[in-house]
Amino acid sequence: MNRRDKLSLDQPRLERLIVAKESARVEFKEKLNKASSTSIREAVCAFANDLSGTGEPGIVVVGLKDDGTLAGTAVTDQILRALADIKTDGAITPPPTLLVEKRSYLGQDIAVVTVQPSDAPPVRYRGRIHVRSGPRKDTATAQDERVLNERRRHANRPFDAYPLPSAGIADLNTRQFEEEYLPHLVDREILLANDRTSSERLAAAKMISSATDEIATILGLLVVGARPRDFVPGAYVQFLRIAGNSLSDPIADELTIDGSISDMLVRVDAKLKAHNQRRIDLVSADREILEQTFPLAAIQQLVRNAIMHRDYETSNAPVRVTWFDDRIEILNPGGPYGAVTIENFGQSGLTDYRNPNLAEAMKVLGYVQKFGFGIPSAKRLLAEAGHPDIEFDVTPTHVLATVKTAIEHDQGAK
Repeated sequence: MNRRDKLSLDQPRLERLIVAKESARVEFKEKLNKASSTSIREAVCAFANDLSGTGEPGIVVVGLKDDGTLAGTAVTDQILRALADIKTDGAITPPPTLLVEKRSYLGQDIAVVTVQPSDAPPVRYRGRIHVRSGPRKDTATAQDERVLNERRRHANRPFDAYPLPSAGIADLNTRQFEEEYLPHLVDREILLANDRTSSERLAAAKMISSATDEIATILGLLVVGARPRDFVPGAYVQFLRIAGNSLSDPIADELTIDGSISDMLVRVDAKLKAHNQRRIDLVSADREILEQTFPLAAIQQLVRNAIMHRDYETSNAPVRVTWFDDRIEILNPGGPYGAVTIENFGQSGLTDYRNPNLAEAMKVLGYVQKFGFGIPSAKRLLAEAGHPDIEFDVTPTHVLATVKTAIEHDQGAK
């Protein structure tokens, strides 16, 4: 049985849920439009939070009226794609686990979104935590957040949500959290009305285990840690600029880049910008201009993708960025994960998350615009600039991305 089969509800179970009408696990929508799109996302967020703790999936059915009767909605590929975008458009963080299908009910087509409970609640939609009590959706109260935080402590959590007993609040930069991270994570109205303590805010953001057990999580150390590498040895980037096309050629520049995620990415970007230019002589003018050797945004996407998806649990190796005269190699010490395999790696629209909370944090900080779009975006930018396609060497333990210079640049350099 593959992953899709496990997520899909069999027909008798689906029909039982529909017949039981709207509930803590079921939401009906007649059609997909701007208004219902927001409501559907709120429902997906609430189902992922699973406040009632059933451990069972929730479903959003498009094509049914509130009373469960058929609305006669045509289920087009456009509707299915729009529903699938809920997982990757970055509005819900961390990205939910869901499946979108065209199904049949009483002889007519319906669209079904099946949402699995999150392993790392609370889940937010545009800064708000949505929960469900029966058929009613609401914004989580402080007590609801505590319940979700407590549940995360005992669930089968991803590594980035684990607390590290040797680290506490003193190892976090709480000023950076309060001033730089929190305002982007939580809706402004919620923040203004916030009566939570500093520890409760850190716990709700998954930076510590809980407000009463102030142990820093791996996420907290990576995102706002004062010295992340003291606790997560592989949390750094090794940058190397080679003056030539082989590792045996002279080293022109090298730097070990560590710190919190935002500090590290700022320094990585500075290195990329410094080396990503070449002088062009203009025959018709007594001056030179600078051009980019690579489209900067493409290289940034690949480096950020490596930092997001790398294995922080079993590998102490850094993300390596090695810049040669004719190419850039970006090595991610983490192989494919979950639904992504060696065979389907790079397939458009297919993504999974070893570090879902880190993915959420990078989205909050503005380093990720949409989930699952890093590689496709980099490919598009490189193709537009005349570069060959990215070469991937994928093994169970690493992913090496090689980006070669544009063809016209190679010819001009000869």
